[in-house]
Amino acid sequence: MKRLVLLFLFVSPFFLKAQIPVDLSRFKRNGSTVSVSKKVITVSWPTGKSASGKMVLDLDQNKPLFNRIFLSKNGTFKEVAKNLDPAFVLRVGKRTLSPASGGWDVFFDRVPTRPYTTNLVEFDKRKASVQTNGSQTIIKISQLKSTTFSGDLEITLYNGSPLFNVAAVLSTQVDSTAILYDAGLTSKTDVWGSIAWSDVKKQMQSVKPALTDQSKNLEVKYRTVIGENKAGSLALFPAPHQYFYPLDEAFNLKFTWYGNNYLNLIPGFGIGIRQDPLGDKRYVPWFNAKPDTKQRLNFFCLISTEQAETALAEVKKFTHNDSYIPLPGYKTMASHFHNEFISDVALSGKPIPEKPEFVEVLKNTGLNIVKLAEFHGPGHPKGPDSTRLKELSSLFEQTKRLSDANFLLLPGEEANNFYGGHWLAFFPKPVYWVMSKNENTPFEMNDAKYGKVYHVGDKNEMLKLLEQEKGLAWVAHARTKASTGYPDKYKEEAFFKSDTYMGAAWKAIPADLSLPTLSKRVLDLMDDMANWGLKKHVISEADIFTITEQNEMYAHLNVNYLQMDKIPKYEDGWQPVLDVIKSGKFFVSTGEVLIPSFNINGKGAGESLKLDQLGKATVNMQLNWTFPLNFVEIISGDGNKVYRDRINLNATQAFGKQTFKWSINLKGRKWVRVEAWDIATNGAFTQMIWLD
Repeated sequence: MKRLVLLFLFVSPFFLKAQIPVDLSRFKRNGSTVSVSKKVITVSWPTGKSASGKMVLDLDQNKPLFNRIFLSKNGTFKEVAKNLDPAFVLRVGKRTLSPASGGWDVFFDRVPTRPYTTNLVEFDKRKASVQTNGSQTIIKISQLKSTTFSGDLEITLYNGSPLFNVAAVLSTQVDSTAILYDAGLTSKTDVWGSIAWSDVKKQMQSVKPALTDQSKNLEVKYRTVIGENKAGSLALFPAPHQYFYPLDEAFNLKFTWYGNNYLNLIPGFGIGIRQDPLGDKRYVPWFNAKPDTKQRLNFFCLISTEQAETALAEVKKFTHNDSYIPLPGYKTMASHFHNEFISDVALSGKPIPEKPEFVEVLKNTGLNIVKLAEFHGPGHPKGPDSTRLKELSSLFEQTKRLSDANFLLLPGEEANNFYGGHWLAFFPKPVYWVMSKNENTPFEMNDAKYGKVYHVGDKNEMLKLLEQEKGLAWVAHARTKASTGYPDKYKEEAFFKSDTYMGAAWKAIPADLSLPTLSKRVLDLMDDMANWGLKKHVISEADIFTITEQNEMYAHLNVNYLQMDKIPKYEDGWQPVLDVIKSGKFFVSTGEVLIPSFNINGKGAGESLKLDQLGKATVNMQLNWTFPLNFVEIISGDGNKVYRDRINLNATQAFGKQTFKWSINLKGRKWVRVEAWDIATNGAFTQMIWLD
């Protein structure tokens, strides 16, 4: 007996090491299948069009994880890739958490100017599990480690599409941490037949790589790099908006890479995505990594039995070719662009191009209406009058010239005077005004050349001007950047409570890879303003400077879908645009999730709904999407608290359209709105419905 015990004690460590446990207790057939043989997990899933994908994963520590990746064509599996390992590089820096700069909502941070580390994430295959989550199949493998971070690798397969996601899900307990990551798929023995990508001119490029080729960073269009073999292709790309931390510029910083020994950290030849730690070399805040949050350092892969160009065409469908598609009954609008065309070109003495590049770029993005924010630095908002009025005259002249029947380029400014913080002014026609006033200067006067001219000296006159000219104002980058603390600091002011103050603008600041949504900063403000008893709205904003074809524009953009049947003519004024915004008849989107229709008990966004005594309500909502949906959240408030009802939509598949109906009790609530988010953290949200 003693011999048997000793033999067992001697053999069991080797047995346990040879047999990596795989937990299948939460796996249920949803169209996918899984089998386990010793250290090998084989998972297949339906990819649509009667095809299937298959992935063979090897849990042997000394072998590549992705042993084989297949996709069927005409009933026959073709080997698209083999002998690949996921690789992640994690940069860890220190976050500035001063309340004066917004705490975790900070933008004015320069993380890479302080000491930071750059390390390969270590992968130790100790155990694994396979589970289903609606139409998704998730393979989780432990364990990952890097500096103070630890966690698991997650591979998610999506039924109905040859798409999968690879994520290092990591947490730290260290406070004040900011991170950045690069990632990809690598091989020590095999190399792709070719590496392909689209250049910024939308032309396909490719190289024949060798295993020893030193790694190279690529400037690409559509954020995608593709490994190609005779049997097919594997396209690798990030979440289109989530992966890009906020910057003031949309420069193309070579966000993909291929080659051997990347950063002298990743052994073997790989393809992948990357971030430039120095960003645009101005304010570079990286990503928040709060203690104990699960940061998803992830990328997507799409497999195809076709060659690279066809695979890229399939990837581009997820972002509508990086554009905002037309929606019947709506016009697309984007706001807050500091391109400074007037100062830098029109008034600089340079030749004025008939078709400026920035206009063509915005048109090609599918935008119908663009509101500028000129003179944000080079202008003279406070005068002298001769300079200020000349600048405004040129702004009105050029925006009129560059507008047409399908594109309305509108003048606008980030005023930043009188109210506190930064805010945008928007008038329904050209208005000449100077943001200063001498003691003897009248509020309103007539100029022989320019006509009516206003001089504004304080917040009361600013409100008077907006009322008189039917203008709107809203806070830019609320609670962060130069608006840290606003609009909270002036929420009791008459100008803020006025109907001329529309609300706030939303942009994905800050960035946090643990959240299933993009920035909650202004979404939370939206709820707060409603609980303050104010009927305000939130539009999207870009807040970027340079606009070129070369730039990575789409990642930093967002859009407002305004309920309008036609675009006003510039010469007739654009009061209808302001009317739609003021009434809340629009929704905000990153582009991949759309809300063609929305009402609660027949009342739409911006309207008031009288509930019965029981508070029963039905949310009616049509959604169109590209990536599979993740969830819808119905958010409501009672003037004090905020309530959230989340509806799981993980049974959806890619490229869908559906009308949903959900019953909800809104008794005691004063307002309600709805958000919808997909698995790549793209989303859309409605404006408020006010409840009586």
